[in-house]
Amino acid sequence: MEMRSINNGSEIPVANFRKPLTIGIVTDAWHPQTNGVVRTLETTVAVLRRWGHEVEVIAPDTYLSVPCPTYPEIRLAISAPGAVGRRLAAIAPDAVHISTEGPLGLAARRYCLRHDVAFTTAYHTQFPDYLARRTGISAQRFWRYIRWFHAPAERIMVATDSISEQLEQQGLNHLHRWGRGVDLDCFTPDAPQPSEYAELEGPILLYVGRVAVEKNLEAFLACEYPGTKVVVGDGPQRREMEQRFPEAHFLGKRSGRELAGCYAGADVFVFPSRTDTFGLVMIEALACGTPVAAFPVPGPLDIVTDKVGALSDELCRAIDASRYCDRSDCAAYGATFSWEAATQQFVSGLDPNANAFGLDLVEGR
Repeated sequence: MEMRSINNGSEIPVANFRKPLTIGIVTDAWHPQTNGVVRTLETTVAVLRRWGHEVEVIAPDTYLSVPCPTYPEIRLAISAPGAVGRRLAAIAPDAVHISTEGPLGLAARRYCLRHDVAFTTAYHTQFPDYLARRTGISAQRFWRYIRWFHAPAERIMVATDSISEQLEQQGLNHLHRWGRGVDLDCFTPDAPQPSEYAELEGPILLYVGRVAVEKNLEAFLACEYPGTKVVVGDGPQRREMEQRFPEAHFLGKRSGRELAGCYAGADVFVFPSRTDTFGLVMIEALACGTPVAAFPVPGPLDIVTDKVGALSDELCRAIDASRYCDRSDCAAYGATFSWEAATQQFVSGLDPNANAFGLDLVEGR
């Protein structure tokens, strides 16, 4: 493919350069939060800008905010009436993407509907299940809000077939696939393992992610399987989990090459969540050559094959089966998840005439 240099000296495919877009992305999930949604958005924005598109992100970091009830690490933005709409009007984007269903997303939705501006949304998070776990209220009550929020969108971007089927059951049929990727320069099998691993009894069983009730971490930590359990990440349940499971090792937050080493040095990556829409950490682990053990639920069902892991309603059984996987098969499979392919899917979802922008659309995962 012909390449063209841009002003920062890097090269992009000409096919991605023929008609740069101005894209407005509105999200309630952004720095300093650390989660799959934030990492997906920041990587997508970086790729879009590298391709020559102009991207403006409207996020909580430029507004006053308050802690989210029951989840203080998440800040809810407080904006003046019309403030988000005025920013969108000033940007005058070719496409508006509303990434989350929080206060900023609501404000952007309101502006777009009032001014007849087409927009897309994304279903990143199983909010009905998350909120049901935190409040004890039936998830069906929260689905009413999800249906209302997403119904006017031109397209709802989803990461997997399982989530597509779930939304279709809720009457949301205007769906578009937007996959996920891995930074293959960072997440590799040869990433140096952390020094903490040196004295741990094997096999090393690893969890990476939020230490929060919706992640179902207790199912992993209570699993009676030989070896050592390691938790990388932080969250509101960390102190409680440390007290209840003192034999587990909590390493806190890690990122970049340090995080890759945590994956690469583990024998099995355990993903106990039953509520994630994708599970970015699973493909990062696979790219580092580490097999995945999980429950047979949306997310793992769409990603994990018999060659690279195991799924079972009995988590210990899934862990045991995963240990027989070939790590080279895991790494090869993880390397098929490309951020470039995922970002091309994102752009094609912004407008039904996306091919007119000259994009070489790739059938990514």
